[in-house]
Amino acid sequence: MGFKDLVPTPVYDTYWRFATERQEVFYSRIENKMFPWTDDEILKTYKFTNAYRASDRVSQYLIKNVIYDNNQYSPEDQCFRIILFKLFNKIETWEYLEKKLGEISYKTYDYSIYNQLLTQKLVNKEKIYSAAYIMPSGKSCFGFNKKHQNNLKLLENMMQTGIAKKIAKAKSLKDLYEILLSYPTIGSFLAYQFAIDINYSELCDFSEMSFVVAGPGAKNGIIKCFKDLKGLEYEDIIKYVTERQEEEFEKRGLKFKTLFGRKLQMIDCQNLFCETDKYARIAHPDICGLNDRRRIKQQYVNRNLENIAYFYPPKWGINNKLCISKGV
Repeated sequence: MGFKDLVPTPVYDTYWRFATERQEVFYSRIENKMFPWTDDEILKTYKFTNAYRASDRVSQYLIKNVIYDNNQYSPEDQCFRIILFKLFNKIETWEYLEKKLGEISYKTYDYSIYNQLLTQKLVNKEKIYSAAYIMPSGKSCFGFNKKHQNNLKLLENMMQTGIAKKIAKAKSLKDLYEILLSYPTIGSFLAYQFAIDINYSELCDFSEMSFVVAGPGAKNGIIKCFKDLKGLEYEDIIKYVTERQEEEFEKRGLKFKTLFGRKLQMIDCQNLFCETDKYARIAHPDICGLNDRRRIKQQYVNRNLENIAYFYPPKWGINNKLCISKGV
């Protein structure tokens, strides 16, 4: 049994059509075209991430404002900033801390101050975590009642055990993932996502085609795309699909626009399986994944977001191709 034995469902066609149309929306928005940017009723109605993970609003903020903000940070400070941001994954929380503290760095870190500031936001009934994924509470590991307190202690633990030096010694994206996975409360999904975020920086430089971990949503999407996985691992299917992307688009007569010449990477195809899982709840309600979820929670309602001047890790070599720098 192998990849040629996989029998696709109609959702597999949807996967490639969704990727193409979502990327068309991306380009329409950065070219400042008027809403709606698509004729696809599902895309117009519900919120979906970009075809390329690095193009999403929060990833863009991380890359531009946390990693490459024109200040010279030590590897230790860079590591601290990235992990702190990702623990909450919320732009408003980062900007609040920055406003109160000034420059955010490990050398000026004080648990009592950070705890006090974050506790105050909670007292004010303000959210400090993104809804994109759920950070574990960590109480069983660190003993505090508030999740943010345990997360701060996790960050302290990572820094005190020399995670920056460990990252410097990593030989691959998988090594980086395993370093992160070794810390309490960090499971496989978070370890991989954090590894991708750290890999945006100059702390390391690994190919996004070298390693992938399928998250729960991606597994659902894969199950919906194929009638039987034939004993193949989810990660093997993501790799296979990523490597075949040009052939798959061509077979369906789709004109997929890459990210200024950068093909979809395994992290992107992993995310696309997750988004296809959501899309299929409406487009293919008769096809089930590992669960029987039938609704998409987040509707697309904010059509007047601030413009984003797109910027990608300089080592990718695509920023000079950004003829139009403003978008949403």
